[in-house]
Amino acid sequence: MDKVPMTPRGMTALQSELKKLKSEERPAIIRAISEAREHGDLSENAEYHSAREKQSFVEGRIKELEGLISRAEVIDPAKLSGPIKFGATVTLVDEDTEEEKTYQIVGEQEADIENGLLNIRSPLARALIGKEEGDSVEVRTPGGTKDYEVATVAYK
Repeated sequence: MDKVPMTPRGMTALQSELKKLKSEERPAIIRAISEAREHGDLSENAEYHSAREKQSFVEGRIKELEGLISRAEVIDPAKLSGPIKFGATVTLVDEDTEEEKTYQIVGEQEADIENGLLNIRSPLARALIGKEEGDSVEVRTPGGTKDYEVATVAYK
């Protein structure tokens, strides 16, 4: 199976979500199903069907998280240096508007563009890989081509 690149922060987030699902959500659903069964006829019991549906979702998410954690390759950006690669925190300057944006290149599971966490598989991240401070990058986006200058590259 393919390894899933992840920062230590991303791994911690997945592990805490898994722990919460197993220790809080799963027992709560089991209690809800038990209570709903006590109400009698299950064929017309909306509470029972709702709890079973939620149980199915939670169990699916638990399996997904366990799979991700087992395939995770945790990469600590603080131990890296050099040109842009996974884990780099990059400040870009839009060559048209002079607007600055800072992103950290992270794994798919922890990507959150609103918080500056850029998916390594995104077109922008792929264009940045291997570049250094001062380099220009041309990125094709659905809205057209964008040109950026790499202002800083840091590993933290």
